Amino acid sequence: MIPVLETQGLSKTFGGLAAVKDVSLRVNPCEIHAIIGPNGAGKSTMVNLLSGQLRPCAGRVLFQGKDITGLEPNRISHLGIGRSFQRTNIFPTFSCLENCWLAAQSRMKNSFRFFRRSERYPEVRERAEKGLELCGLSRHAHTRADALSYGEQRQLEIGMVLATEPVFLLLDEPMAGMGREESGRVVELLGRLSRDYALVLVEHDMDAVFSIASTLTVMVNGEVLASGPVDQVRNNPAVQQAYLGDGEEQY
Repeated sequence: MIPVLETQGLSKTFGGLAAVKDVSLRVNPCEIHAIIGPNGAGKSTMVNLLSGQLRPCAGRVLFQGKDITGLEPNRISHLGIGRSFQRTNIFPTFSCLENCWLAAQSRMKNSFRFFRRSERYPEVRERAEKGLELCGLSRHAHTRADALSYGEQRQLEIGMVLATEPVFLLLDEPMAGMGREESGRVVELLGRLSRDYALVLVEHDMDAVFSIASTLTVMVNGEVLASGPVDQVRNNPAVQQAYLGDGEEQY
């Protein structure tokens, strides 16, 4: 099987600190690949390397077999990689539809022709409405984003990513700060999305990770401690000793 995304010996240092060291991983089609580890393990740095926010010091990133190492974030996004951030990144005074509309319009070659009527862009409306539908917020199309619950705002951010018509999703702690009910809704959403998209998920909610991920990579001090099917990694002696030995979640 040809991976959707692959890294080969990816490394990133900041001064004398190696945030990511020689990381190689593969993400297959329609797979949720979760990256976990303690704070400072290099998880967010890894996501920033994959999305182009950071340039690696060594190694390669391959997307659909094409070397995208060092490309700017906008070019990587246009290739079909969509990402969400740890902190909610929406336009709070705009409606949900307008948020998704702006995301969809960013993919047009002439995306900043603001003085043409919106009716002139039926394909943009279609993408925006599809993003809302996929994230489960169609009923809130004309609701201001700041009137949504926190969990719904996180869903909206995923909807904005989907409105760009990606083929691969990078989700950085999408359930951070959520209660159990809201987290459950996002877990269901990600499960549905995995039928059509490959996902890399950075998350601290272990119940969520174990329930939806098919592949698990554990990072510590910038390196991969273990990677493979979820049950295999959970039962890895090194992982258990480092994190699960006392029965408590420490991610």
